[in-house]
Amino acid sequence: MSGELDLGALLRTVSARLVDGVFVFATIPDDAVPDGIAPRMMFREAEGTTLILRQSEAEAAGLVYEFPCRMITLDVHSSLEAVGFIAYIATALAEKGMGVNPVSGFYHDHLFVPDGREQDALRVIEQIAADVAG
Repeated sequence: MSGELDLGALLRTVSARLVDGVFVFATIPDDAVPDGIAPRMMFREAEGTTLILRQSEAEAAGLVYEFPCRMITLDVHSSLEAVGFIAYIATALAEKGMGVNPVSGFYHDHLFVPDGREQDALRVIEQIAADVAG
């Protein structure tokens, strides 16, 4: 198994990195990804395939999209089986009135937060690490 499982260790050592650009969520039928698009994520659902991609790519391809957001990468290698890590962070963000759409990759977790609230989210994550570290 790869990655950290211990919640305390994850929270103590988490740091966050803001990824350049504004991202959006769009949906397409049947994996019909338009040429020139390199989505950060694709997820197949019964109703269609969800894409997370740069807003500029969605606009260039004429895709209808929602939720302009910023991507924050949590720079700690969390295990895919770690319990409570994203819930802890999402709860802290919710307490500040901020929704978040988390996505877990193999090595890192990524948070998509409303555009304009990214600095608030970064401060919350920094405070979590400081509080847990004591």
